[in-house]
Amino acid sequence: MTTESPTRREVRIEERDRMTVRFAGDSGDGMQLTGTQFTRTTVIYGNDIATLPDFPAEIRAPQGSLPGVSGFQLSFASTDIKTPGDQPDALVALNPAALRVNIGDLKPGGLIIVDEAEFTPQNLKKAGYESNPLEDGSLSGYQVFRVNITKQTEEALEGLDLPPNRRYQSRNFYALGLVLWLFDRTLDTTIKWATDRFKRNPEILEANLRALKAGYAFGETTEMFHVRYEVPPAKVQPGLYRHISGNEATALGFLAASVLSGLPLVYASYPITPASDILHELSKLKAFGVKTIQAEDEIAAMCMAIGAAYAGHLGLTGTSGPGLALKSEALNLAVMAELPVVVIDVQRAGPSTGMPTKTEQADLLQAMFGRNGDSPVAVVAPATPSDCFTMAIEAFRIALKYMVPVVFLSEGYLANGSEPWRIPSLDELPRIEWHYAAERTDGADGKFNPYQRDPVTLARPWAVPGQRGLQHRIGGLEKSGETGDISYDPGNHHRMTLARKAKVERIVQDIPPASVEGPEEGDLLVVGWGGTYGAISTAAENARKAGKSVAHLHLRYLNPMPANVGEILKRYRKVLVPELNTGQLCLLLRAKYLVDAIPFNKIAGQPFKIAEIEAKIDEVLGLRGPYELEFGPASVLGGG
Repeated sequence: MTTESPTRREVRIEERDRMTVRFAGDSGDGMQLTGTQFTRTTVIYGNDIATLPDFPAEIRAPQGSLPGVSGFQLSFASTDIKTPGDQPDALVALNPAALRVNIGDLKPGGLIIVDEAEFTPQNLKKAGYESNPLEDGSLSGYQVFRVNITKQTEEALEGLDLPPNRRYQSRNFYALGLVLWLFDRTLDTTIKWATDRFKRNPEILEANLRALKAGYAFGETTEMFHVRYEVPPAKVQPGLYRHISGNEATALGFLAASVLSGLPLVYASYPITPASDILHELSKLKAFGVKTIQAEDEIAAMCMAIGAAYAGHLGLTGTSGPGLALKSEALNLAVMAELPVVVIDVQRAGPSTGMPTKTEQADLLQAMFGRNGDSPVAVVAPATPSDCFTMAIEAFRIALKYMVPVVFLSEGYLANGSEPWRIPSLDELPRIEWHYAAERTDGADGKFNPYQRDPVTLARPWAVPGQRGLQHRIGGLEKSGETGDISYDPGNHHRMTLARKAKVERIVQDIPPASVEGPEEGDLLVVGWGGTYGAISTAAENARKAGKSVAHLHLRYLNPMPANVGEILKRYRKVLVPELNTGQLCLLLRAKYLVDAIPFNKIAGQPFKIAEIEAKIDEVLGLRGPYELEFGPASVLGGG
């Protein structure tokens, strides 16, 4: 199958079911924007997609340095996919550092497009190259396309009154135009976006559009490329779709909870990577009655959310791991006061500041137990970027029905990653039940007891300020379960502690049973939570296609866990638990269900690859020798 360019040269079209592309460059090269625009175009075309943005941890690392490399990976397919791909088929590298950081991930024989103008002696030295990889034969195993992107962008912008640095910054649009041509994608989506985004700055708009079209035209006219790639649209459920990131879905999910409950949403947050986008998104929703507050610190944000819940609103705060630690004392107050507060924790690599732009799942035990005293809270965790919407609604549904704080455990991989999302109608969404305590109008002398519990949920009544006859004490001191007064009675404290614990445990009656992908019993069950879903699900599916008895259980409710988890675990001879931490869910499963679960841990700031989990599955099944990650235990002491 061939197509003709304006120069009438023949270019072969190669059809693929799936392609994975990575854009990489300096942190100032606009790689996130480039990847996002290619993603938008691909979603509109109809492919299923999964993305993996990769930000440098430095705010502004030295230009051309290895720590300053920014990347964006997109996998798109004509079938359902669940991960952004293990290895890119194509790499666009705008400088030597970007090439050096990413070349190890590229598939053998993969495409490399480089800006050859950036491969100067100075930049090669910054990247740690002793010789130019474009000339020394070290890239002979790949298809390398040397394009002078910098020079050709400058030529495309000739005549525009722009300073040199602004001309240089349009290189990413040139690269985008070239890649859009290579994968047979239209320019229309990007042109429409740029026209709207830069309409108040016509010279920058003109520069970007010229660069975009020049890159596309280069692909059409050069003799360099002899193959273009086509990935047909995927077959999906009919409906209205949009491309959504995890943080965007989180914000919309909590807005939906406000609409479904009829209660105003108050979001108080202190900016912290990678949770800040939730504040940005919710701040745009004032028309829906959403109130956003940028607090002076994490403690203040937590206390504001508690105040909102005390006043009868949806009290919500968001942070990452370091902020959750700071919020812990005030979160304990919400536990003691039994208020329906939700805390978002978008986890990142720690401890301390750690690697703030990298992903991890190491806050599970902190969410479960990271407070003084016996301080139980409910914990939920979305599995995919779009699932953040569903679990955000679930968080408030549980909080309001059981009058309990809920921790919503997202992570950087989900927050920044994206996928197509079918926009649901309101009648598809679950109802959110709640009620304030009934006002007392009978003039009775009996005192209101704020801890008179519902016999089914053990929730206390939600009495808000201003309700007649419902004056009561609230705060961090223990209260009498019979009167609501401050109490130091040992027996009362024992009973109230157990009541708060039992209330969280009773949530199990209100969550769906766990379901298994694969055989109902067999040799191996792979158990995961959070953003490991895509890699585990795909690896387990591949194992089953190869005739192996492997099932997958993914937990979205972590405290309490679904009622049938223990029974499921008993049906398999072995249990494997891959996590982006040192084994926290594995520890909980061992303690609660007395199962000899096998941990498989990655703490590298990057998500699991499908191949890594496949290899570990084979080891556990006895089909290969011991498997460790390349940066695993063998290198703990500094060797290897």
